[in-house]
Amino acid sequence: MDGDTLYPIGELARRTGLTVKTIRFYSDRGIVAPTDRSPAGYRLYGIDAVARLDLVRTLRELGLDLPTIRRVVDRELSLPEVAAAHAEALAVQIRVLRLRHAVLMTVAERGSTPEETDLMHKLARLSEDERRRLIGDFLDAAFGGLDTDPAFAGVMRSMTPELPDNPEAEQVQAWVELAEMSLDPGFRAVVRRMAEDQAAEQTRSDMTGPRRDITAAVRDQAGPALTAGIDPASPQADPIVAEFTAYYAHLLGHPDDVELRRRLATRLESVNDPRRERYLQLLAVVNGWPAPESLAPVFDWSVQALRARTQQ
Repeated sequence: MDGDTLYPIGELARRTGLTVKTIRFYSDRGIVAPTDRSPAGYRLYGIDAVARLDLVRTLRELGLDLPTIRRVVDRELSLPEVAAAHAEALAVQIRVLRLRHAVLMTVAERGSTPEETDLMHKLARLSEDERRRLIGDFLDAAFGGLDTDPAFAGVMRSMTPELPDNPEAEQVQAWVELAEMSLDPGFRAVVRRMAEDQAAEQTRSDMTGPRRDITAAVRDQAGPALTAGIDPASPQADPIVAEFTAYYAHLLGHPDDVELRRRLATRLESVNDPRRERYLQLLAVVNGWPAPESLAPVFDWSVQALRARTQQ
Protein backbone atom coordinates (compact mmCIF):
# COMPACT_ATOMS: atom_id res chain seq x y z
CA MET A 1 0.00 0.00 0.00
CA ASP A 2 1.30 3.44 -0.83
CA GLY A 3 0.95 6.79 0.85
CA ASP A 4 -2.27 7.60 -1.06
CA THR A 5 -4.14 4.63 0.35
CA LEU A 6 -7.01 5.44 2.68
CA TYR A 7 -7.99 3.22 5.57
CA PRO A 8 -11.38 2.64 7.15
CA ILE A 9 -11.54 3.14 10.89
CA GLY A 10 -11.40 -0.62 11.57
CA GLU A 11 -8.12 -0.99 9.69
CA LEU A 12 -6.72 2.07 11.47
CA ALA A 13 -7.65 0.50 14.79
CA ARG A 14 -5.81 -2.69 13.83
CA ARG A 15 -2.68 -0.78 12.82
CA THR A 16 -2.55 1.42 15.94
CA GLY A 17 -3.83 -0.97 18.59
CA LEU A 18 -6.49 1.55 19.63
CA THR A 19 -10.18 0.75 19.73
CA VAL A 20 -12.58 2.00 17.09
CA LYS A 21 -14.43 3.88 19.83
CA THR A 22 -11.22 5.67 20.91
CA ILE A 23 -10.31 6.67 17.36
CA ARG A 24 -13.84 7.94 16.76
CA PHE A 25 -13.57 9.95 20.00
CA TYR A 26 -10.31 11.59 18.88
CA SER A 27 -11.76 12.16 15.42
CA ASP A 28 -14.88 13.87 16.79
CA ARG A 29 -12.63 16.29 18.69
CA GLY A 30 -10.59 17.16 15.63
CA ILE A 31 -7.38 15.59 16.91
CA VAL A 32 -7.23 13.02 14.10
CA ALA A 33 -9.56 14.15 11.37
CA PRO A 34 -10.58 11.78 8.52
CA THR A 35 -9.06 12.48 5.14
CA ASP A 36 -12.19 11.51 3.24
CA ARG A 37 -15.36 9.46 3.45
CA SER A 38 -16.51 6.38 1.58
CA PRO A 39 -19.57 6.47 -0.73
CA ALA A 40 -21.51 5.02 2.21
CA GLY A 41 -20.32 7.89 4.45
CA TYR A 42 -17.75 5.97 6.48
CA ARG A 43 -14.60 7.78 7.59
CA LEU A 44 -11.38 7.12 5.76
CA TYR A 45 -7.90 8.01 7.07
CA GLY A 46 -4.53 8.54 5.44
CA ILE A 47 -1.26 6.88 6.50
CA ASP A 48 -0.31 10.01 8.49
CA ALA A 49 -3.19 9.23 10.86
CA VAL A 50 -1.27 6.19 12.12
CA ALA A 51 1.73 8.31 13.19
CA ARG A 52 -0.57 11.00 14.61
CA LEU A 53 -2.50 8.49 16.71
CA ASP A 54 0.74 6.94 17.97
CA LEU A 55 1.84 10.38 19.15
CA VAL A 56 -1.54 11.07 20.72
CA ARG A 57 -1.44 7.80 22.63
CA THR A 58 2.07 8.52 23.89
CA LEU A 59 1.15 12.02 25.06
CA ARG A 60 -2.00 10.73 26.78
CA GLU A 61 0.03 8.09 28.60
CA LEU A 62 2.35 10.89 29.76
CA GLY A 63 -0.66 12.70 31.20
CA LEU A 64 -1.22 15.58 28.79
CA ASP A 65 -4.79 16.84 28.44
CA LEU A 66 -6.59 16.62 25.10
CA PRO A 67 -6.70 20.39 24.30
CA THR A 68 -2.91 20.55 24.75
CA ILE A 69 -2.40 17.41 22.68
CA ARG A 70 -4.47 18.86 19.85
CA ARG A 71 -2.33 22.02 19.82
CA VAL A 72 0.86 19.93 19.83
CA VAL A 73 -0.16 17.67 16.95
CA ASP A 74 -1.37 20.72 15.03
CA ARG A 75 2.07 22.29 15.73
CA GLU A 76 0.53 25.25 17.50
CA LEU A 77 2.68 24.40 20.53
CA SER A 78 6.30 23.27 20.73
CA LEU A 79 6.44 19.72 22.07
CA PRO A 80 9.72 20.33 23.99
CA GLU A 81 8.18 23.34 25.74
CA VAL A 82 5.04 21.39 26.59
CA ALA A 83 7.14 18.47 27.82
CA ALA A 84 9.24 20.75 30.03
CA ALA A 85 6.17 22.39 31.58
CA HIS A 86 4.49 19.04 32.12
CA ALA A 87 7.62 17.52 33.64
CA GLU A 88 7.81 20.40 36.10
CA ALA A 89 4.18 19.93 37.06
CA LEU A 90 4.73 16.21 37.53
CA ALA A 91 7.76 16.91 39.75
CA VAL A 92 5.53 18.96 42.05
CA GLN A 93 2.94 16.19 42.11
CA ILE A 94 5.60 13.59 42.87
CA ARG A 95 6.92 15.69 45.76
CA VAL A 96 3.40 16.09 47.17
CA LEU A 97 2.80 12.34 46.89
CA ARG A 98 6.10 11.62 48.64
CA LEU A 99 5.12 13.95 51.46
CA ARG A 100 1.73 12.29 51.84
CA HIS A 101 3.28 8.83 51.69
CA ALA A 102 5.85 9.72 54.34
CA VAL A 103 3.23 11.16 56.70
CA LEU A 104 0.93 8.16 56.27
CA MET A 105 3.82 5.72 56.86
CA THR A 106 4.80 7.61 60.00
CA VAL A 107 1.21 7.61 61.27
CA ALA A 108 0.94 3.86 60.61
CA GLU A 109 4.25 3.08 62.34
CA ARG A 110 3.74 5.34 65.35
CA GLY A 111 0.00 4.95 65.87
CA SER A 112 -0.35 8.73 65.90
CA THR A 113 -3.39 10.61 67.17
CA PRO A 114 -5.38 12.88 64.82
CA GLU A 115 -3.68 15.91 66.41
CA GLU A 116 -0.20 14.45 65.88
CA THR A 117 -1.11 13.54 62.32
CA ASP A 118 -2.22 17.11 61.63
CA LEU A 119 1.06 18.47 63.01
CA MET A 120 3.13 16.01 60.96
CA HIS A 121 1.24 16.95 57.81
CA LYS A 122 1.88 20.64 58.41
CA LEU A 123 5.57 20.07 59.12
CA ALA A 124 5.96 17.99 55.97
CA ARG A 125 4.41 20.75 53.83
CA LEU A 126 6.62 23.59 55.09
CA SER A 127 8.42 25.58 52.43
CA GLU A 128 12.21 25.82 52.43
CA ASP A 129 12.07 29.28 54.06
CA GLU A 130 9.65 28.01 56.71
CA ARG A 131 11.89 25.04 57.45
CA ARG A 132 14.89 27.33 57.82
CA ARG A 133 13.01 29.59 60.22
CA LEU A 134 11.88 26.64 62.32
CA ILE A 135 15.39 25.20 62.63
CA GLY A 136 16.87 28.69 63.05
CA ASP A 137 14.58 29.27 66.01
CA PHE A 138 15.63 25.94 67.53
CA LEU A 139 19.34 26.64 67.09
CA ASP A 140 18.94 30.15 68.45
CA ALA A 141 17.22 28.75 71.54
CA ALA A 142 20.06 26.25 71.96
CA PHE A 143 23.07 28.40 71.12
CA GLY A 144 21.90 32.02 71.26
CA GLY A 145 24.37 34.19 73.12
CA LEU A 146 26.97 31.40 73.13
CA ASP A 147 28.11 31.63 69.52
CA THR A 148 30.97 34.10 70.00
CA ASP A 149 33.42 31.20 69.74
CA PRO A 150 33.97 30.03 66.13
CA ALA A 151 33.45 26.46 67.31
CA PHE A 152 29.78 27.15 67.99
CA ALA A 153 29.21 28.38 64.46
CA GLY A 154 30.54 25.07 63.20
CA VAL A 155 28.33 23.12 65.63
CA MET A 156 25.26 25.05 64.50
CA ARG A 157 26.03 24.33 60.85
CA SER A 158 26.57 20.66 61.62
CA MET A 159 23.13 20.48 63.27
CA THR A 160 21.25 22.13 60.39
CA PRO A 161 19.06 19.83 58.24
CA GLU A 162 18.89 20.51 54.50
CA LEU A 163 15.98 18.62 52.96
CA PRO A 164 16.71 18.16 49.23
CA ASP A 165 14.33 19.42 46.54
CA ASN A 166 13.21 15.90 45.69
CA PRO A 167 13.51 13.99 48.96
CA GLU A 168 13.01 10.28 49.37
CA ALA A 169 10.16 9.15 51.60
CA GLU A 170 12.55 8.23 54.43
CA GLN A 171 14.08 11.72 54.30
CA VAL A 172 10.65 13.30 54.67
CA GLN A 173 9.84 10.98 57.56
CA ALA A 174 13.14 11.87 59.21
CA TRP A 175 12.51 15.60 58.66
CA VAL A 176 9.06 15.40 60.27
CA GLU A 177 10.41 13.66 63.37
CA LEU A 178 13.41 16.00 63.55
CA ALA A 179 11.14 19.05 63.26
CA GLU A 180 8.93 17.70 66.04
CA MET A 181 12.00 17.27 68.24
CA SER A 182 13.17 20.81 67.54
CA LEU A 183 9.82 22.13 68.78
CA ASP A 184 9.99 20.09 72.02
CA PRO A 185 10.86 22.42 74.96
CA GLY A 186 12.42 19.50 76.85
CA PHE A 187 14.80 18.69 74.02
CA ARG A 188 15.64 22.36 73.55
CA ALA A 189 16.55 22.53 77.24
CA VAL A 190 18.82 19.48 76.92
CA VAL A 191 20.71 20.93 73.95
CA ARG A 192 20.95 24.33 75.65
CA ARG A 193 22.43 22.76 78.77
CA MET A 194 25.03 20.89 76.74
CA ALA A 195 25.93 24.09 74.88
CA GLU A 196 26.24 26.06 78.12
CA ASP A 197 28.46 23.37 79.65
CA GLN A 198 30.74 23.48 76.63
CA ALA A 199 30.80 27.28 76.67
CA ALA A 200 31.67 27.29 80.38
CA GLU A 201 34.53 24.88 79.78
CA GLN A 202 35.93 27.08 77.04
CA THR A 203 35.58 30.19 79.19
CA ARG A 204 37.32 28.68 82.22
CA SER A 205 40.11 27.02 80.29
CA ASP A 206 43.49 28.71 80.10
CA MET A 207 44.66 26.26 77.45
CA THR A 208 46.14 27.74 74.29
CA GLY A 209 45.90 26.32 70.81
CA PRO A 210 43.34 23.77 69.55
CA ARG A 211 41.20 22.19 72.26
CA ARG A 212 39.21 19.00 72.04
CA ASP A 213 35.77 18.94 73.57
CA ILE A 214 35.80 16.70 76.64
CA THR A 215 33.36 14.30 74.97
CA ALA A 216 35.87 13.74 72.17
CA ALA A 217 38.62 13.12 74.70
CA VAL A 218 36.47 10.62 76.59
CA ARG A 219 35.54 8.87 73.35
CA ASP A 220 39.16 8.52 72.32
CA GLN A 221 40.18 7.04 75.68
CA ALA A 222 37.14 5.01 76.72
CA GLY A 223 36.32 3.66 73.27
CA PRO A 224 39.31 1.30 73.07
CA ALA A 225 38.72 0.20 76.67
CA LEU A 226 35.13 -0.69 75.88
CA THR A 227 36.21 -2.58 72.77
CA ALA A 228 38.81 -4.46 74.81
CA GLY A 229 36.12 -5.54 77.29
CA ILE A 230 37.67 -3.78 80.31
CA ASP A 231 35.29 -3.59 83.27
CA PRO A 232 34.73 0.12 84.06
CA ALA A 233 34.94 -0.60 87.81
CA SER A 234 38.14 -2.68 87.57
CA PRO A 235 41.68 -1.52 88.39
CA GLN A 236 42.50 -1.93 84.69
CA ALA A 237 40.26 1.06 84.01
CA ASP A 238 42.11 3.34 86.46
CA PRO A 239 44.73 4.72 84.05
CA ILE A 240 42.10 5.23 81.33
CA VAL A 241 39.84 7.21 83.65
CA ALA A 242 42.81 9.12 85.00
CA GLU A 243 43.79 10.20 81.50
CA PHE A 244 40.49 11.76 80.50
CA THR A 245 39.83 13.24 83.95
CA ALA A 246 43.28 14.81 83.89
CA TYR A 247 42.41 16.39 80.55
CA TYR A 248 39.12 17.67 81.98
CA ALA A 249 40.92 19.09 84.99
CA HIS A 250 43.38 20.85 82.70
CA LEU A 251 40.52 22.10 80.54
CA LEU A 252 38.78 23.68 83.54
CA GLY A 253 41.85 24.63 85.51
CA HIS A 254 40.49 22.58 88.41
CA PRO A 255 42.12 19.81 90.52
CA ASP A 256 41.41 16.25 89.45
CA ASP A 257 39.43 15.37 92.55
CA VAL A 258 36.13 13.68 93.44
CA GLU A 259 34.15 16.85 92.79
CA LEU A 260 35.54 17.18 89.27
CA ARG A 261 34.88 13.52 88.49
CA ARG A 262 31.28 13.80 89.66
CA ARG A 263 30.89 16.89 87.55
CA LEU A 264 32.26 15.07 84.52
CA ALA A 265 29.91 12.12 85.12
CA THR A 266 26.95 14.52 85.15
CA ARG A 267 28.25 16.19 82.01
CA LEU A 268 28.51 12.88 80.18
CA GLU A 269 25.06 11.79 81.33
CA SER A 270 23.68 14.98 79.81
CA VAL A 271 25.49 14.41 76.53
CA ASN A 272 24.30 10.81 76.53
CA ASP A 273 20.64 11.84 76.39
CA PRO A 274 19.11 9.47 73.78
CA ARG A 275 17.29 12.40 72.17
CA ARG A 276 20.59 13.94 71.15
CA GLU A 277 21.68 10.76 69.40
CA ARG A 278 18.28 10.41 67.74
CA TYR A 279 18.53 13.97 66.41
CA LEU A 280 21.92 13.22 64.87
CA GLN A 281 20.61 10.00 63.31
CA LEU A 282 17.66 11.85 61.76
CA LEU A 283 19.93 14.67 60.62
CA ALA A 284 22.12 12.19 58.74
CA VAL A 285 19.08 10.74 56.96
CA VAL A 286 17.72 14.16 55.96
CA ASN A 287 21.10 15.40 54.70
CA GLY A 288 22.09 12.14 53.04
CA TRP A 289 25.10 11.68 55.33
CA PRO A 290 26.51 8.36 56.56
CA ALA A 291 24.81 7.12 59.72
CA PRO A 292 26.69 8.41 62.79
CA GLU A 293 28.39 5.99 65.13
CA SER A 294 26.52 5.52 68.39
CA LEU A 295 28.55 6.83 71.32
CA ALA A 296 26.03 5.76 73.96
CA PRO A 297 28.00 2.61 74.95
CA VAL A 298 31.20 4.67 75.34
CA PHE A 299 29.50 7.29 77.51
CA ASP A 300 27.74 4.59 79.54
CA TRP A 301 31.10 2.94 80.22
CA SER A 302 32.68 6.25 81.19
CA VAL A 303 29.86 7.26 83.54
CA GLN A 304 30.00 3.85 85.25
CA ALA A 305 33.76 4.19 85.62
CA LEU A 306 33.46 7.68 87.13
CA ARG A 307 30.61 6.74 89.49
CA ALA A 308 32.56 3.68 90.70
CA ARG A 309 35.39 6.02 91.72
CA THR A 310 33.32 8.75 93.35
CA GLN A 311 31.11 6.70 95.67
CA GLN A 312 31.35 7.66 99.31
